[in-house]
Amino acid sequence: MNKKTVRDVEVSGKKVLVRCDFNVPQKEDGTITDNRRIVAALDTINYLVEHNAKVILCSHLGRPKGEFKKEFSLEPVAKELSRLLGKEVKLAKDVIGPSATELTNNIKEGEVVLLENVRFHREETDNDPEFAKKLASFADLYVNDAFGSAHRAHASTAGVAEYLPAVSGFLIEKEINFMGNALENPERPFMAILGGKKVSDKIGVIEALLEKVDTLLIGGAMAYTFFKSMGYEVGKSICELDKLDLAREIMEKAKTKGVKLMLPVDTKVGKEFDPNTESKVVKCTQIPKDWEGYDIGTETIKMYVEELKKAKTVVWNGPLGLSEFEQFAVGTDTIAKALADSDAITIIGGGDSAAAIERIGISDKFSHISTGGGASLEFLEGKKLPGIECLLDK
Repeated sequence: MNKKTVRDVEVSGKKVLVRCDFNVPQKEDGTITDNRRIVAALDTINYLVEHNAKVILCSHLGRPKGEFKKEFSLEPVAKELSRLLGKEVKLAKDVIGPSATELTNNIKEGEVVLLENVRFHREETDNDPEFAKKLASFADLYVNDAFGSAHRAHASTAGVAEYLPAVSGFLIEKEINFMGNALENPERPFMAILGGKKVSDKIGVIEALLEKVDTLLIGGAMAYTFFKSMGYEVGKSICELDKLDLAREIMEKAKTKGVKLMLPVDTKVGKEFDPNTESKVVKCTQIPKDWEGYDIGTETIKMYVEELKKAKTVVWNGPLGLSEFEQFAVGTDTIAKALADSDAITIIGGGDSAAAIERIGISDKFSHISTGGGASLEFLEGKKLPGIECLLDK
């Protein structure tokens, strides 16, 4: 997948509309509690500023459902961006109205303007052509750098590309390089670790990965659906009774494809859903009736760590246990640390696995941590993402 980036086009003197992902968590008073997504956009913004572009940024924040709502304003983002860039970022009071029109008309080279939350217009999520056309009319060039929204065909993520030449920013370029290459041309052995609650959420990913990986390691609550399908007692563990045939089919398919499918051999069970509940490690074939499985057990951790030592490429999506509770975060944390020490190419597919790595403070030890939860999953599934498909090919 070879898409043009900002490096491949002339940006000097041009008005450049950049779709960023500034969907950051905030407190009630608008204080940003985690600015990582804003920091992640700086490379692209700084490149454009240094190359004398006139930079017009846009993003969504939360779900204002097509109405102007003060609590979803990008004002705190404009302040944080101004601080990080060391220059004023002017915020338009609207998205395509008089304020946005005036600011974009008068923008000078090297200046940065931020439009208000694109989701203040219902036309954004409807991918309304007139709205996209109006947004596009502000600029000469479109840059998509919001991978987290690339799986949605919205006006600012795909629609504007109908009216402007479209290229990727550095964030999306990195996603395509790491995730794309890992899937198309991985260094082998290629292994995937899948966790999370449900087999049904990951079925597309499992099927796609069975075509590509050498080893697939399963953890998280979805493991109990597999155990149940093999006739084991799972106690009160999360289990999808309507997906037992599917679990059996997956195991069968892995066999046919020659993929090593690894399931836990033991599990850490708890009495109740409580951080301080009584817990013990039992064999997966011996889960007590009134207990619930919350983590992979000690033997499984050892077995998985040993297997992963052989890997040259690893993709990981979804925690291996109830990692919000310290005593059930052992599986996730130990595997994370093992991967951090590995020489393999290590790719974390967004979401809760990324949060766990952040919590332990080892983010810099991975080759790539994807910025998009849903988008990463769809990318791993091999689905075409509208926000990437719409970009110009090299």
